[in-house]
Amino acid sequence: MKSLKINIEENTDVEKLKELLLQVKGINDIEIIDDENPESELKKAFSKTKEQLKKGDYETLVNDIFNILIKK
Repeated sequence: MKSLKINIEENTDVEKLKELLLQVKGINDIEIIDDENPESELKKAFSKTKEQLKKGDYETLVNDIFNILIKK
């Protein structure tokens, strides 16, 4: 997998940019990373995990953890 890093200005509408980029052929997923607030990504991950546990979605939870562990 290849990735592309895009640095944006503070006042950029990130959701609109995300919608636009997802329309481009070959782009499968977009992950927004806030370098100034890295714990926000960790909070999102914990929230997602909590929701998966509530729903009993253990297979997806295990797959997500596995993907994190093998990610380069």
